Amino acid sequence: MFEIIFQIENGEPISVSANQGDNLLEVARSSNVAIDAPCSGNASCGKCRVKLLEGDLDSLQTAHISQEDYDAGWRLSCCSKVTGNATVLVPDIAFAYQQRMKTADLSTGEEVAIFEELQAEIKNTGISFCNEFTTVDVQLSEPTLDDTMPDNERLEQELLKMTGADRCKISLPAMQNLAAALRNSSFHVRVMGEQKEDSFLVYAISPAADQTPLCAIAIDIGTTTVSAVLTDLETGRLLSKASAGNGQIRYGADVINRIVEQTKPGGRKRLQKAILDETLFPLIQLLCKTAKVAPDHVMRVVLSSNTTMNHLLLGVDAGPVRMEPYIPSFFHYNDLYAAHLSLPVHPWARVFLAPNVGSYVGGDITAGAFASLIWNKEEFSLFIDLGTNGEIVFGNNEFLMCCACSAGPAFEGGDISCGMRATDGAIEAVTIDKETMEPVLTVIGKQKPVGLCGSGIIDVIAELYRTSILGANGKFTREGRRIAWDRHGMGRYILAFASESETGREIAITEVDIDSFIRAKGAIFSAVDTMLAALEFETDMIDHVYVAGGIGSGINIKNAVRIGMFPDVELEKFSYIGNSSLSGAYAMALSDEARQKAAEVADSMTYMELSTHPGYMDRFVAACFLPHTDAGRFPSSFQE
Repeated sequence: MFEIIFQIENGEPISVSANQGDNLLEVARSSNVAIDAPCSGNASCGKCRVKLLEGDLDSLQTAHISQEDYDAGWRLSCCSKVTGNATVLVPDIAFAYQQRMKTADLSTGEEVAIFEELQAEIKNTGISFCNEFTTVDVQLSEPTLDDTMPDNERLEQELLKMTGADRCKISLPAMQNLAAALRNSSFHVRVMGEQKEDSFLVYAISPAADQTPLCAIAIDIGTTTVSAVLTDLETGRLLSKASAGNGQIRYGADVINRIVEQTKPGGRKRLQKAILDETLFPLIQLLCKTAKVAPDHVMRVVLSSNTTMNHLLLGVDAGPVRMEPYIPSFFHYNDLYAAHLSLPVHPWARVFLAPNVGSYVGGDITAGAFASLIWNKEEFSLFIDLGTNGEIVFGNNEFLMCCACSAGPAFEGGDISCGMRATDGAIEAVTIDKETMEPVLTVIGKQKPVGLCGSGIIDVIAELYRTSILGANGKFTREGRRIAWDRHGMGRYILAFASESETGREIAITEVDIDSFIRAKGAIFSAVDTMLAALEFETDMIDHVYVAGGIGSGINIKNAVRIGMFPDVELEKFSYIGNSSLSGAYAMALSDEARQKAAEVADSMTYMELSTHPGYMDRFVAACFLPHTDAGRFPSSFQE
């Protein structure tokens, strides 16, 4: 048995025991040490870099580690085996992303306005923003030796009289607090509950002077990022908003790697713990703390996530999702309470999952399609959600068809050597001078660049193609100080020299990176193309395109069309609608009618399985070119 010390950059060391021959990445995972590993340890991404400070490791040198870096001690943890005591430096990229929780600034009104506008748009469809939660101010007569009625009966009788309900039920948490709540407030209390037709359910009891609102939480569980809002159930007012990295990220950047991980001994429990204990619990606590709301005032939670994330959240086997005929354990699951998942809210709070549609079209797309309102419009709309997978919905108020394509993690920085998620230090926009070939970079956080996020990747490839630095086949065609070649003749474009970057390492996009991204964008376009062809629609019949997802509001639609990722339609037809999954979950949390309508939208979608659809692979191959093998389909790509 050997001692391995993981020295976390800008953090405390973590000492663990390991056996001879143990894989270093697996040792880190079993000890809850977060090492960035988008490919889940199959040595294809080169992101799980650690630096050997003391001792020795049996490490395979791959193409992802230069000789200079190898001599300096850098190793890939997935390609390293324990041979003795060792100390390794773990870059804080994964730790920082996993643990960094951010709250949105609501004081500017911008975030609040987004959700208020959503409410107004949904109300215009005839859906009311109403739910059955209410508060009742109750003054009870105090018991005496002549009036020995139990507290619960005393309260129930008064509530039946005041609400007109036929039945009243007091939840166990409320019952446990009942005696103290009544006596500490001279039997004048505020009762928080839910009135359903002829019954009233008491959730909590507090002094009458307590005006803390009844709340709901809506959460979008993305493969990479988890976002949530806390809202007032009675008014719909946004109280707080926050986001965090998905703790499952260290088990792979995409759902396939996580499904594989959950098949290993204890894997299902590890993945459930990562999303619950490490992500949702602290995120919910942060939301409540920010809004100064007691967690037991949260009476409802709505979760929106893809089919695999839903399964892993509940500890349900997701294995069949990735195996033909791709059958999940459930599409709808409505018998869930907070206590089942130990969520830090009222234990009797109902937890609703936005319904799934197919193995790779989940509740996040149901919620997003609902929030986009394409189901209520006569015009033919295309809804595209860009994330680890690309999900697409097409239709109008008469029909909806959906599909999903495996775009890989390229849109979130995975599979790209200098790729990163859209956090501080990420290059999110790029322009390149056609003559000098020099770049102008826009960096999140206004600091020196660390890497390239999804919107930046789209920009740099589009700009390289526009300036003829890059050919239609994704190969470099010009020479200059920003173009470099390795010993194998592989080209790269240098966005930032070592002296210009935050890390002191060169930031460059390689021909391998470009090829990976071309396949990702090809998957998106070919999915759209296949769906339209199946419906016998032409591109010019698309009236509107809604682009959603966490790729960033800075996405340059013109550049996305230029490289053949989106159909070549008029730019004014495009709208970026941000995190539509969270928007839909918010509406479902506040409105019982919205939740019912979202379920109807899910049931109305026809799911197309692209992997078995004839012609999809031919369309995919044709789209793996800049912009397409049929350049005539993208006339705007050749316009400045």
